[in-house]
Order: sequence, then structure tokens, then C-alpha cells
Amino acid sequence: MFPKSEYQRVYTGSLVNVQFLQTLLQDSGINSITRDDMKSGMMAGFGGGIPDHIQLFVKEDDMEEALPIIEKSLS
Repeated sequence: MFPKSEYQRVYTGSLVNVQFLQTLLQDSGINSITRDDMKSGMMAGFGGGIPDHIQLFVKEDDMEEALPIIEKSLS
């Protein structure tokens, strides 16, 4: 079994939206990471994943501050 991650998914969507949200979060001092299963699969030599299905993660400690930023910017 894998250890519990300190990161939580806060958004899934297109690359453009994810990059926009990352910029907003970074401006507020919140670091984030992304996961793109489609790109990872292609780099490994096999297809997989869903196009424009990029996942955005932040640390659990930053969730309380990150979620309002994301919700406000997408509404």
C-alpha cells in the first residue's frame, strides 16, 4: 500500500485553466503540482488518460486558503 500523500486534488480541467489557477495560487504564496496522465502515458510509450484532464494538487496545509481562490476565480 502507498503512503498517504500530503497533497490533495483541488481542480481537474484544461491545461489553460490549470495554469491560470497555478498562477493565482503562486501569487498568494501557495505552491501546487499537476498531474497529466495523458502526457505521462505518451512519454512512457503508450497511450492513456483523457485529453484536457489535468489535475491540480496543493498541500493539505494550504487547502483552506487555496479553495476560496479557486472557487472565486472559476465562478
